[in-house]
Amino acid sequence: MTFVLFVNALILCAAGGLMLVEGLLFPLTRGPFLEAGMLALCAGLLTGLCASPRLEAMRPLHTFLLTASVWLTAGLAGALPLWLWGMSFTDAVFEAISGITTTGSTVMTGLDDTPQGILFWRAQLQWFGGVGFIVTGMALLPVMRVGGMQLFRTESSERGENELTTATRFASATLWVYCSLTAVCAMVYALGGMTAFEAVVHAMTTLSTGGFSTSDSSFGQFASPWLQWSGTLFMLAGGLPFAWYIHIARGGSPWSEQVTALLRTLAFVIGGLTLWRMISGEVGLEPALREVAFNVVSVVTTTGFATTDYLTWGAFAATAFFVLTAMGGCTGSTSGGGKMMRWILLSRSISAEIARIHQPHRIDRIRYEGRAVGQDRIDGVISFMGFFFLTFALLSVALTLLGLDIATATSGALTALANVGPGVGSIIGPAGTFAPLPDGAKWLLAVGMYVGRLEMLTVFVLLTPVFWREAT
Repeated sequence: MTFVLFVNALILCAAGGLMLVEGLLFPLTRGPFLEAGMLALCAGLLTGLCASPRLEAMRPLHTFLLTASVWLTAGLAGALPLWLWGMSFTDAVFEAISGITTTGSTVMTGLDDTPQGILFWRAQLQWFGGVGFIVTGMALLPVMRVGGMQLFRTESSERGENELTTATRFASATLWVYCSLTAVCAMVYALGGMTAFEAVVHAMTTLSTGGFSTSDSSFGQFASPWLQWSGTLFMLAGGLPFAWYIHIARGGSPWSEQVTALLRTLAFVIGGLTLWRMISGEVGLEPALREVAFNVVSVVTTTGFATTDYLTWGAFAATAFFVLTAMGGCTGSTSGGGKMMRWILLSRSISAEIARIHQPHRIDRIRYEGRAVGQDRIDGVISFMGFFFLTFALLSVALTLLGLDIATATSGALTALANVGPGVGSIIGPAGTFAPLPDGAKWLLAVGMYVGRLEMLTVFVLLTPVFWREAT
């Protein structure tokens, strides 16, 4: 347990250091960031000193506690400067948790007049929340003689391929890909007409599939087709597996079953909604295709940017976007949601069960990427999906009991668990914010975002008595 405290102390120190640097860079918000930085740094140093004298090796079960506590520590630390800047404690925690989990739901209005220091801090939370903590854990834990890839698997709830021989090398390669894509995205945005500040902020929140913007109108403030098509491309890039980029860079084949499935699904949905908009006689082919492609990719990759209020496209479009909220990008990407690999395995498992009803003695081996998938993995996918929709139902009911209407409660619960950002309805839709919600609803949604980012089981296992008996 002391190791868990020590790593959390490092997170506090790192967050405090970032706040101090930001306080020096942005004079308008210097006070809140310097104060928050000193508080976080002192708390981290004191916690680290208390834990380090008794530092011990971490047991495998502790990876669950470490993963869950690191995200919580980072979110609460990220809320400090927002709170000291003037936000209520509830709003500050909601905004910070939304940032660090790359959800993108916001309670802030008047972003066009908000100090740059606050806007940049929100973007930093999302950028580090994308893969920063995963990479840090994978690089740090092997040095401390703890399995780094184990933390990565716990965070993602998957046992994906280890594309490189060690966790540290994989972490370095992942960070290199992430930084490179962010830099290229910022340059493309700048070439399209964004200011340097806007380009950097939106690049950070695009590749992290977070969706925080510098304007209340989100990405809709940029009417340039160049910027909107570029945003679509880079949101998609953030929703693809980073191991896939590394595999291609090492000379491997670009073919991937989940990447192919994601692209085909996007093509089908974008084509259908574009045709719907053209039949409705609203816009021409290129504007319709651009708007549909941007907003569909934004929701599927759980980025949460919007160029327009797509709920005004009609009931069919609104229903489609509600369903797309649960889809998610690829496993091993920065996106949330169900993830394409799980949907593939779940659909094949259902097909195998239906076939077994007709032929009871039939034996089907479910295959993925050309290899047979073990029953334990299928059970894991089914368990995740079950927990996902059970949590969604419970959270929806709880929000309804707090006085929210059905559309706001259900879409709010779904967008929180899937880490998408906007919901459905006039309050939390793409044209609204979460500010009007009561504080109780904001706390529930913050918990939903946190649980959703850690993909349910990582958090729920901590609530079982057997975990604490075996971990202590």
